[in-house]
Amino acid sequence: MTPEFSRPFDVRHVEGLHVRLEPDAAERAALARRFGLVSVDSLAADLDLACRQRAGGFQIEASGVLTAQIVQSCAVSAEDLPVTVNEPLFFRFVPQSTTYAADEEVELTAEELDEIEYEGTHFDLGEAVAQSLALAIDPFLVGPQAEAARRAAGIGIPEDASPFAALKGLKLGKD
Repeated sequence: MTPEFSRPFDVRHVEGLHVRLEPDAAERAALARRFGLVSVDSLAADLDLACRQRAGGFQIEASGVLTAQIVQSCAVSAEDLPVTVNEPLFFRFVPQSTTYAADEEVELTAEELDEIEYEGTHFDLGEAVAQSLALAIDPFLVGPQAEAARRAAGIGIPEDASPFAALKGLKLGKD
C-alpha cells in the first residue's frame, strides 16, 4: 500500500539537496482521515539532505522544519480547534539491516532510535514527514468549551475523580 503522502528519493542523487515537500489537497484530505483530524489546511516540510557512504549502502540525513495548519476536534466537546504545528525535523535513513525473529530481543543504541530503514536505493521522505505530523498532534486537545461540555454531560473534571477529591471540602481547624 502506498502512503498518502509518498515522496520517494533515490539515495544516489540527494547529496546537498534542499527540498520543500507539500501535499496537494487530496493528499492533505487523506492525511486528515488517517490521523483523525477535521482537516489539514496546509503542510510543508523544508529539508536539507546529506549523504554518507556506510557499510551496506548510503546513510541519508535530512534536517529542517515542519509547519502545518490543522483543525482537530476537542477531545471533550468535539468543537473544531485550529492548531499550528511548527516542529524541527531530523531523519536518518539507513540501509535495511538484518531481519530479526518476531520474539527476538533487540537492544538499540540511542543513535539507532532515530534511524529509518529503507530497501534498495529509495527512501520515502514524504511518509517520514507524515509520521512526524502524527507525532505532533495532541490526542487529548481540549478547547474553551470543554468544561461546559463536561458539566452538561454530568462529568466532573479529572481532578474530581482523584483519591484526594473527598478531602477537598474538609477544613482543618486551628488549635
